Amino acid sequence: MRYSSHTFIGCFFLLIQFFLNSCTSSGTPENLTVFRYNQPNAVSSLDPAFARNQANIWATNQLYNGLVQLDDDLNVQPCLAKRWGISDDGLTYTFYLRDDVYFHEDEAFGEATTRLVTASDVAYSLGRIIDPAVGSPGSWIFKGRVAEQDPFVAQDDTTFVLTLAAPFRPMLGILTMQYCSVVPREAVEAYGQDFRSHPVGTGPFRYKRWIESQALFLQRNPAYWERSASGDSLPYLDAVRVNFITDRKTAYLEFRRGKLDYISGIEASYVNELLTPDGELHAQLTDEIQMIKSPYLNTEYLGIYQSLPDEHPLSDVRVRQALNYGLDRDLMLRTLRNTVGRAADAGFVPRGLPTYSAEAVPGYSYQPDRARSLLAAAGYPDGEGMPTLQLRTQADYLDLCNFAARQWQDLGIKVQVISMESATLRNMMKQGQAAFFRASWIADYPDAESFLVPFYGESPAPPNYTQFSSPEFDALYRDVVRTQVDSTRRSMYHAMDRIVVEQAPVVFLFYDETAVFARADLEGLPRNAVNLLNLKQVRFK
Repeated sequence: MRYSSHTFIGCFFLLIQFFLNSCTSSGTPENLTVFRYNQPNAVSSLDPAFARNQANIWATNQLYNGLVQLDDDLNVQPCLAKRWGISDDGLTYTFYLRDDVYFHEDEAFGEATTRLVTASDVAYSLGRIIDPAVGSPGSWIFKGRVAEQDPFVAQDDTTFVLTLAAPFRPMLGILTMQYCSVVPREAVEAYGQDFRSHPVGTGPFRYKRWIESQALFLQRNPAYWERSASGDSLPYLDAVRVNFITDRKTAYLEFRRGKLDYISGIEASYVNELLTPDGELHAQLTDEIQMIKSPYLNTEYLGIYQSLPDEHPLSDVRVRQALNYGLDRDLMLRTLRNTVGRAADAGFVPRGLPTYSAEAVPGYSYQPDRARSLLAAAGYPDGEGMPTLQLRTQADYLDLCNFAARQWQDLGIKVQVISMESATLRNMMKQGQAAFFRASWIADYPDAESFLVPFYGESPAPPNYTQFSSPEFDALYRDVVRTQVDSTRRSMYHAMDRIVVEQAPVVFLFYDETAVFARADLEGLPRNAVNLLNLKQVRFK
């Protein structure tokens, strides 16, 4: 039977209206509780092998589990694996799985509708990531790191063995990424390309409906295996609704009207309605809104290409240090970001990671007189004789770069800020054609190695956009990824970060923070530095 376009559109909006009216956080006649959040960038796939951006990561995190997971302090905790061991040579990771976890019910399993998760599922799921036929954007996490032959082996139903090509201590952190979620072969093979829109996992919520670019609906997994610290069944919520409102101002207005329970991020159009210049929620809003501000593993910086001709001012470390001392980061954050973020007062490793330490890695503070002394020692007293520097940036960061340029002008340093398309700038950075550029580095996994590999001399661009090279740093890097003792690794990371501070291949700007806003009657919301939305312990008071 064929339907007219008018009939189809009418049915579509009736469906949406029914869900909007019946699924509210205050409950339906059946007393359901529904958590509603907005995702400005639409989900492109619910297959965890394609969990490359926040929209996909947040959604798949509700649907799937991996071997291990992060707590809010970024410690690796058991998940599908109840325990694990690492061989003395750092090459073999043996995981012992739970024997009571079932996949979501689905017709792909036939009459049984579900089955237990086994080690074979883990081997299959991780193998998909490096299968060229799958084309996962996460294949890099294992590239050159796992053994060429049989890297993923199920010894029996509850024992899984991962073998590395060389010791790499951050591997446990990598396994917490959503790429490493466990999926059933039956569902992947049954749905083929449609597995992206018909997910089957073991997570606290299961798939209900996805109207692409409009909304995603998830419902509680009644057979979920995790329990709260007090023994309660999880999750507490009955359902989750994800809206895809692309305009953040519109989403904010929906939040203030009570149509959304949670929004993430701020922008200039409404930041002053929510926050004071000191980054605090306005007092009159505290009865209806709660703000959660947490460190976010992202370092904002200005990169300086390290293979410039000797006569270029930026090839002189004293000039690079002067730029760092000549920037008032606290004023920048207060003026431009309502103090969301923390001034970069140490090295490249940001706040939020246990390895961060302003004591062990003293960074740059605002000292304009010291900056002037360094300029004079470099042969540019009060900036005399220094050609105009060109700082390249994307349009979204013009305010930050113009602020820095004005501050450096007070030292006699002339800076021309050039705005350009993101793709063009990235290509210039990759080709070594940008001497001075704005960039940011977000952790792929919660280990300081993720922030220091951009300065490893053998790394290409990316990640080493500055083409920094130091024999001492490189030797430490090669050692630290093989070191199994965490306290030793921390000391080595500090030594590496001190080299970055001393050589100043970047101007350190700030360590980012997340600012999320939620209804005041919500509890159990996550607070973590990887900005991961975890809803299994969220509930309405």
